[in-house]
Amino acid sequence: MKNSEINIRDPFVLAFEGKYYMYGTRGATCWGPATGFDVYVGTDLENWSDPIEIFHTPEGFWADRNYWAPEVHYYKENFYLFATFKAEGQCRGTQILKSASPIGPFKIHSEGPVTPRDWECLDGTLYIDKNGTPHMIFCHEWVQVQDGKMYVVELSKDLKRAIGKPRLLFSASEALWSVAVKDGSVYVTDGPFLYRCTHGDLLMIWSSFSKGGYGVGIAKSDNGEITGNWLQEENLLFKKNGGHGMIFKSFDEKLFLALHTPNEHLAERPVFFELVDRNNRLYQKE
Repeated sequence: MKNSEINIRDPFVLAFEGKYYMYGTRGATCWGPATGFDVYVGTDLENWSDPIEIFHTPEGFWADRNYWAPEVHYYKENFYLFATFKAEGQCRGTQILKSASPIGPFKIHSEGPVTPRDWECLDGTLYIDKNGTPHMIFCHEWVQVQDGKMYVVELSKDLKRAIGKPRLLFSASEALWSVAVKDGSVYVTDGPFLYRCTHGDLLMIWSSFSKGGYGVGIAKSDNGEITGNWLQEENLLFKKNGGHGMIFKSFDEKLFLALHTPNEHLAERPVFFELVDRNNRLYQKE
């Protein structure tokens, strides 16, 4: 399959042992009932296998809709799937699944969501600090707080539970490029992903709405760690009606931004843009 034939949101690429594994939210079922996640396997970022189901709703599973933003991270010789789930009468949250293989099957790992059970949350992503401690960065959704928030919480070493209380990193409205939607009363936070520059600074890309539509912005920690104050860059990394990005390195050492565009139901496709890491900043390669 070509990228133009794959209808997914929130693409996430794992480069592992000579193959690229691309995960994403199923476009057809993202806003309603859902049953699982898939992976597409390839070697050149252009040609992919047919979808391989890596997770199918097990009997008795708590969530039945809004299966969003699957991320697969290789950690301590296993593969961990961070994904967002929702059910009627229960808050949206990020739960962690586990497999011995990047093509699954992924089984339940954490006991329910590791985000606060009374918060509407989404888009949890894994970050390992310099001491080897795992953390999850996630969004506290606008549907509950109006001005979407970005939080971090420490995870147990086995990634089964959160430790302590989440800490606020920033609000969506702090970015000068972000604009309010829903009649001007709502600011959105989506899709955090952390990246350490070659010169040491810690950046976070994340998505919200700008004057040009859905886009990807950049925040920078002022102390080079997750504990810092997060300062918003004025310029967007991507501003053409696409977002929920992540960053990965290809097997020939090129740096890529993956995201979906356009941000319209059933039209979304995965796209890749080469990046330049220069002077502790990220730019699209010209």
